Amino acid sequence: MAVYLTLGQASKWASEHIGREVTPSNLAYLINYGRIRKASGDGGETMISVRELEVYYATWRERREAVFKQQLGSDLNWHLSFEEYKESETTKHVHRLHPYKGKFIPQLVEYFLDSHTDKFKTEAVFRPGDIVLDPFCGSGTTLVQANELGMHAVGVDVSLFNAMISNLKLCRLPPAEVSKAARRVEQTIRDQADGARAREFEKALLAKLKRFNDEYFPSPEYKRRVRLREVNETRYGADKAAQFLPTYHACLKQFGLDEGSMNPSGVGLLSAGFMNTWYFLPTRAEIAAAADCISRMEEPLRGFMRLILSRTIRSCRATTHSDLATLREPVLETYYCSKHGKICKPVFSILGWWRRYAQDSV
Repeated sequence: MAVYLTLGQASKWASEHIGREVTPSNLAYLINYGRIRKASGDGGETMISVRELEVYYATWRERREAVFKQQLGSDLNWHLSFEEYKESETTKHVHRLHPYKGKFIPQLVEYFLDSHTDKFKTEAVFRPGDIVLDPFCGSGTTLVQANELGMHAVGVDVSLFNAMISNLKLCRLPPAEVSKAARRVEQTIRDQADGARAREFEKALLAKLKRFNDEYFPSPEYKRRVRLREVNETRYGADKAAQFLPTYHACLKQFGLDEGSMNPSGVGLLSAGFMNTWYFLPTRAEIAAAADCISRMEEPLRGFMRLILSRTIRSCRATTHSDLATLREPVLETYYCSKHGKICKPVFSILGWWRRYAQDSV
């Protein structure tokens, strides 16, 4: 007989089953992305099959370890993958302030710095009061963990941006001051956005997108059908993107906007510059206003606000949600998003992302 659990019950079961915390939101994510099916209880609550969870986690565990060992060698020490840690633990405290490619998780650094942080290791490498030198410090993970373990740390990096990230992670800055400064910048962005028609246009476009996506990309049914290959995602997505495009252009016209007043300029021209190529005109105006507000602050608050702004505008480039790291070509219209399984739009304002990242940073 099939056994079904509520999200809360399934969270406890899964955490015990795989030896790491699994939250109800983690399970909701699996449902929304079609990894497991959603069932309904007698009271209408969301239920999950225990058997489906067993199959999913067995496949997930075996696949991850097998893939890594195939690529890196069968003698790989899988313990050092720290697979049992969830994302919030591998980005603890300041390590999540800004994305950085090639970043070590803090648990791995702790393993090599100190014997007491890992039950599989007995040899002490550094002790409290020692000096740790990292000649290629990147975003400062080693420096932060050395400080946390009571050690002194010196970092060197050829990148000025890396040095800024590292120093800001290590400085002392009251959260209340960060919150106050972030609100000042947010109000500056809001004032800039309120004077632009693009904000009203974006609100109207989002409403139209929701209606369209609810009809043609119902969640989680659509994503599950894609996973079962009942739908040709490439063809279906392209067809629906083309179907919605006239609505996008009509919405532009409704608010007195056109391609020239919104689109990045100089696309394809190296001389046009990065900002002109990858950011819409309203977005560039908000970035400039925020940067001007930040420039009048004192250090280290100014540097910290710049870090949040950098993280914000990284997420606001005119590209697809799955292409933030590579930037193949600017996306100037609505498009089918393979990451979210629906029609998405480019970013026309940094306001929402600034608010989200400022709160997260605090």
